[in-house]
Amino acid sequence: MPQKLSLDELNRLDVSAYKSAEKFPFVFVLDDIRSMNNIGSAFRTADAFRCAHVYLVGITAQPPHREISKTALGADESVDWTYFESAEACHEALKAMGYIVYCIEQVDQSISLHDFKPEAGSKYAFVFGNEVFGVNDYWIEAAAGSIEIPQFGTKHSLNVSVTMGVVAWDFVSKSQL
Repeated sequence: MPQKLSLDELNRLDVSAYKSAEKFPFVFVLDDIRSMNNIGSAFRTADAFRCAHVYLVGITAQPPHREISKTALGADESVDWTYFESAEACHEALKAMGYIVYCIEQVDQSISLHDFKPEAGSKYAFVFGNEVFGVNDYWIEAAAGSIEIPQFGTKHSLNVSVTMGVVAWDFVSKSQL
């Protein structure tokens, strides 16, 4: 009968080893995310998939905060992050660092996540928007494009933290370190 692995058997990196480990060439941009639980979950997902950085924009809360830490389970200490007051300032910084920006949003010219093919040697920034209003129009106009996760039920969207996990897994599964 299979048995769960112990924490020691999982061979997880400690925070200092994580900080120095090579990261996958993608970042999360959290634009006007309201829920601190979703922010904490974003950090935890970023840690799990060795995301290079998390950018917090607008009303998105910043660590340290008890409500973020409760969901992040320490990932708010392992994953590097930067705060920007505006989408424009964040976008300019990402462009200067050579990131290709994609919104994760349902728009009339979106591409399916299944069809998204990251180019080797390129760095990507994935923008996730507000839980009610979605990605800010500025990002949609400024980005290289929008990616949509195919869905087959009656709901029109996934929770933003679930969406981050799906996008991160898809990117990592299509990439190599």
